[in-house]
Amino acid sequence: MDDETWMRAALAEAAKGIGHTSPNPAVGAVIVRRGEVIGRGFHRRAGDPHAEIEALRNLTSEGDARGATLYVTLEPCSTHGRTPPCIDAIVAAGIGRVIFGATDPNPRHAGRATTLLQAAGIQAGGGVLEEECAAVNREFNHWMITRTPWVIAKAGLSLDGRLSRPPGESQWLTSSASREHAMQLRTRVDAILIGAGTLRADNPRLTIRGVPGFEQKQPWRVILTRGGPLPESAHLFTDEHHDRTLVFTDRALPDVLRELAAREITSVLIEGGANVLGQAFDARLVDEVHFYLAPILCGGPHVIGGLGAGATAESTGLTDARYERIGDDLHVSGFVRRDTGTNHADASGAPL
Repeated sequence: MDDETWMRAALAEAAKGIGHTSPNPAVGAVIVRRGEVIGRGFHRRAGDPHAEIEALRNLTSEGDARGATLYVTLEPCSTHGRTPPCIDAIVAAGIGRVIFGATDPNPRHAGRATTLLQAAGIQAGGGVLEEECAAVNREFNHWMITRTPWVIAKAGLSLDGRLSRPPGESQWLTSSASREHAMQLRTRVDAILIGAGTLRADNPRLTIRGVPGFEQKQPWRVILTRGGPLPESAHLFTDEHHDRTLVFTDRALPDVLRELAAREITSVLIEGGANVLGQAFDARLVDEVHFYLAPILCGGPHVIGGLGAGATAESTGLTDARYERIGDDLHVSGFVRRDTGTNHADASGAPL
């Protein structure tokens, strides 16, 4: 088998940690000797051993590592953070060859592993399935490079671009199947952000429900408001996770995102309403889009407020657009193109 085959095995390990490791990246590793995996591991959560250490610990015998090849999805770390540097453990174990996928975007580590390992007499190299390995940690990579969170815009809407039914009716436009699908997005992020209008109208819980393996995870709940009283009895202020709720008053969205990033929040899911989504798109802060379209025309607030694009050429475009039918609904997703307009580093916006 070739290096790509074993790297795919390491990617399968990395997938086990997705959604659990922030603010660390999700990483997987396998140790191979004579065409057989003899150790495997993944990073479980921040503060726990890294994937390489887990794989070494899962060997039948400590000496089995001597001369074996280690495949890891991310360049091994070379400095002491929450845990000791993995390179030291790799050298001590007698690994003969190290192949990694993506380069670590952390400037403290980036590009150092190959030099240090080769200096210790270990064959080393990277770039195997690099794009796939980097995609596992899209949010972490973005946060590390820009010092702002990866922003996902999510909404359920009617075919005429409305967010809600008329007053007095059910708040839901999309099906329960679509809502279950959207719940998966909450497992990926560190925070869920809404405006005060959504809090007052819907009294949401913004919790993760019904997703096996994520029973203990609760993203931060972030509320943006211009001012005025917020309902003290709201779920976000009274439930068991009330200490995971943050309120920002009269603050521009870019400033809020920078403050969240400083709190090691690497990803944010914007769930509404139209004003918040409009501010995010106007300031070109959105990185990923997930819209769920219900086969209904109902009138009501448009899904995106704000100023909008001044011309078609200035419109927000998507790459890797995907269209998935969920029951009678249509799920449209993709990544925001960055070849026009401003980016996170210089975006500005008016207070919400």
